Order: sequence, then structure tokens, then C-alpha cells
Amino acid sequence: MGILGFIPGVTTHYGSMEFAAHHSGAKPLNIFQVSVLHNIVHLLFGIAGLALARAIPTARNYLVVGGAVYLVLWLYGLIIDVGSNANFVPVNNADNWLHFFLGIGMIGAGFFLTRTTSGVGTTRSRTHSAAGVPGRLCGDAGRPAQHWAACVSVHRRPR
Repeated sequence: MGILGFIPGVTTHYGSMEFAAHHSGAKPLNIFQVSVLHNIVHLLFGIAGLALARAIPTARNYLVVGGAVYLVLWLYGLIIDVGSNANFVPVNNADNWLHFFLGIGMIGAGFFLTRTTSGVGTTRSRTHSAAGVPGRLCGDAGRPAQHWAACVSVHRRPR
């Protein structure tokens, strides 16, 4: 759970934290079973998210791919025996559901928050005359009034 997993007091049984083992007893908020490896993985996910948030395409890819990774971790947690050596991360039932909701939320955000509302253009490629009338990007003539209204609303500068 990243930084929280390294804070004594927030993480119960902090002294029993292992590097990577299923018998690590450390639990942030006394809910999620963590290890040093588990915390490092969440920290790296956060750092990658901050680094890739600088542009919409990389942010979208981070959300979708990262969400898919969290869903794979969710499935992994459901399949393995939590008392076996295969549970080296470690995960418990709370971790599994956290990974599920993170995965669904990230994929949903990647698809729905970055989609465009119109195929006419984007706010980065505006072409307007001084009067605010769409130029070449929206076509020059012979278009119905609904087209012009949609084009202007897509290319309107934020106030």
C-alpha cells in the first residue's frame, strides 16, 4: 500500500513485516496484509502514474494497462492458497478486493475520462477566425447549423 505500509502506527504489527512472505503480519489500517515488496510495488505504481500523467495518451495507457495488471493480481489472489509460498507478495481477501476495484476503476477512468465527445477535432487543433467562426477544421460552407454549433462548442476556449 505504498507509503502507508511503511508507517508504524498506521500499519499494525509493523515489527512482523517480512520482505516477501505470506506470513508477514503487517497490516496498514489493520486490514491489508503487506510486505516490504508489496509496499515497493505500490510505490512504483504511484511513481509511474505521476510520471505518465503529463500527457493524455500516456495517462490513458497507464490507467488501462495498470488496471489490467491489478485485475491479474486480483485473479492471482483468488487462485492461490494464501498460506502457500505462492503468496509471496502477500495478499489477503481485503487486498484481492482492493486490487479488483483499483483495476476496474483505473480501466474505467482510462476509457471514459479520456474519450472525446465529437470526432470533429480536439482543443489542441483549433482553427478559428477572429470572430470565433470555425475555419478549415470544421469545413467552410454547405454545413447545417447543427454542425456549426457542435464544432464551435468542441473548439471553444475555456474561460
